[in-house]
Amino acid sequence: MSITPRAGFAITDSDFELFSRFLEETSGILLAKHKQYLVQSRLGKIVQEQNCLSLKDLITKLQSPASMKLREQVIDAMTTNETLWFRDVHPFDILRDRILPELLSRGSGSKIRIWSAACSTGQEPYSISMTFDEFKKKTPGKLLSEEIVATDISTQVLAQARRGEYEMLAIGRGLSQDRLVQHFSETAGGSWVVKPDIKARVRFQSINLLGQYSALGQFDVIFCRNVLIYFSSEKKTEILTKMHSVLKPGGYLILGASEFLSGLSDKYQMIHCQPGIIYQAI
Repeated sequence: MSITPRAGFAITDSDFELFSRFLEETSGILLAKHKQYLVQSRLGKIVQEQNCLSLKDLITKLQSPASMKLREQVIDAMTTNETLWFRDVHPFDILRDRILPELLSRGSGSKIRIWSAACSTGQEPYSISMTFDEFKKKTPGKLLSEEIVATDISTQVLAQARRGEYEMLAIGRGLSQDRLVQHFSETAGGSWVVKPDIKARVRFQSINLLGQYSALGQFDVIFCRNVLIYFSSEKKTEILTKMHSVLKPGGYLILGASEFLSGLSDKYQMIHCQPGIIYQAI
């Protein structure tokens, strides 16, 4: 069976299966069998630029030792970057009202470090930074040093995240007017830029969740939200095990609203926060 899509290149079932294996091995993204249309719509421009007539031609180029840049382009194109400000609200309320006071009360005096994994275009880490700002205003006089490490596999979205500049359509997704006025500056072109004090807490870095994290250091909190749904159960377990290794004892893991941790009861304990669930490293 062969499908010739509107984008102008052919996909056979065997080529789709081969491409699916490549994508999972390189990025962890698991493509369902009915997702051929996604490959067609997202890779059309790249296939055309590479003068390929079929998905098989593109796969052949991807297998070349000199294909690193092309691999990055393909992974960028196939990565879903759905995000918004303060997504689901309660994880940020839990961070501000429960986790940060607890970390401060431990009195270690060390820097509080938070990892925003799969940060996309930056809304999550900047929301975390704004949460730090709000917590500091609620607890004046408390000494608090913090760092947010924000990572993603897509170099394209990381470049946008580093700029911290957003059109009004993106700004309107989850951001209140009060936070907009307080934490952003409007440009002459009508877009909005994150203010320097919010930006200063965030360090962006390219990371593949299938790789190693030890170079990132140890964290008090890890936000890994709405990304594990794209991985197989085996890869999820592998990722969550590695994340446990970079969580400080008693540190917290925060997953997406539809994501649950199973089979790792020796590493994490579930905590009900009403609303929301978080996981504490054992």
